[in-house]
Amino acid sequence: MKFGLYLSNYGQGLGARQLSELAAIAEESGWDGFFLWDHIVVNRSNPVEMVDTWVALTPMAMATQRIYLGTTITPLPRRRPWKLARETVTLDHLSCGRVILGVGLGEPGEIEFGTFGEDSSLKTRAEKLDEGLQILNGLWQGLPFKFNGKHYKIKKTTFLPAALQQPRIPIWVGGFWPHKAPFRRATSWDGVIPLKENSFLRVEDVCSILDFIRPLRMENTPFDFVVIGSSGVLRNGVKGAKKVAAYAEAGATWWLENLYPKRDSYTKLQAHIRKGPEDI
Repeated sequence: MKFGLYLSNYGQGLGARQLSELAAIAEESGWDGFFLWDHIVVNRSNPVEMVDTWVALTPMAMATQRIYLGTTITPLPRRRPWKLARETVTLDHLSCGRVILGVGLGEPGEIEFGTFGEDSSLKTRAEKLDEGLQILNGLWQGLPFKFNGKHYKIKKTTFLPAALQQPRIPIWVGGFWPHKAPFRRATSWDGVIPLKENSFLRVEDVCSILDFIRPLRMENTPFDFVVIGSSGVLRNGVKGAKKVAAYAEAGATWWLENLYPKRDSYTKLQAHIRKGPEDI
């Protein structure tokens, strides 16, 4: 199992410079990855300081040499997929192949999309997500590519350079269990980030999700299962190491330590990251 960090792209005093410093600390402390949220608006009535995730990942890549960097998650339906293709390939080369792209519909739809007059319906977002994934994968290859979909149309064009990672930059698909559609979508890509509404992902959920995904996988290639949580001592006295080990035994390949509660204190973030994953 690999161990990463999971942090929002907003918080008091949490700019791109601070995030690059945290990424360097994470690498020094033995973490395997650092993943940022990709929101554009959180609450219209209560504005918060926020950074652009993809701009912030650039200095994070330059401040590190080993750890994976990525998003949890990028709402692909609110992006121009060809613009995201350029951004991800640029970062893939800059980081020497350490980028992982997490994607999803984008929630809450009324905030992420409705604020700007875009269609926030689940159906439209799902259609755009599926088309956007095909476009990303096509443009990443560095070969002539064209596309004619319901929402996007691309005349034959070639994006160079191709993605450094092959056969593509890894794609993790996020979704809320037990809704099946996101997990069916994930089977075509490289990993899954399961969430649950108003609840934590249980070990039993890992087993259920993998039982659903495995028969649908068409390729015998590596597939990541990403669990987001907070390690530490549980109420029943079982320590974090045993807690995380149970998820790994069930089939999880990544544990992302949730730093969200500490997002408004740079000092707390530094201290927590410096503890490293060795006690997990």
